[in-house]
Amino acid sequence: MKNSERESPLSSGEGQGVRHTFKKSERLSREKWIKELFERGSSFYLYPFKVILLPHPNPILSHQVLITVSSRQFKKAVDRNLIKRRIREAYRTQKEVLQIQPAIFALVYTAKEILPFAEIKTKTLLVLKKLNTLLTSPLSSGEGPGPNPSCR
Repeated sequence: MKNSERESPLSSGEGQGVRHTFKKSERLSREKWIKELFERGSSFYLYPFKVILLPHPNPILSHQVLITVSSRQFKKAVDRNLIKRRIREAYRTQKEVLQIQPAIFALVYTAKEILPFAEIKTKTLLVLKKLNTLLTSPLSSGEGPGPNPSCR
C-alpha cells in the first residue's frame, strides 16, 4: 500500500481536519481525583456502563476519563484489555460530542459478557449525550447533578 493510499489520522471523509486522539492528559490518573470521584461523585447507569461523574477540580484542564473493567467478572487480563481497548476507541472517536465544562468521569463496564465493538460504540455515544444533558446547566451554576444514593 502506498503512503498516498493509507488512511490519514484525520477523521475519515469529513474534511474538517479534526484529529481523534486520546492523550495522556485526557486520562484520569491522579489518585487523589480518582478517590474523590468515587467518594463524592454522582452516578447513573446506562447498560453496559455505570458512569460516575464530578465537575473537574481544575477547570483549566479538559475532560478526563477513567475506564475500568472488573477483574472479578473477567478473570483473564486479555479479556479485560480487549473491552478497555474497545471502550477507549469508542470514546476517542466520539468525544467531540461533549459540549460541557470540564468534568472527570469513570466508565465502569458492568456487562457480564464481552460486547461487540458496534454495540459499545453506540452505548458510549448515548453516555456522552446523557453527560451533556446532565452537566450543561448544573455546572454553570456551580452545583453538581446531586448524589444518587441508589448507586453508592
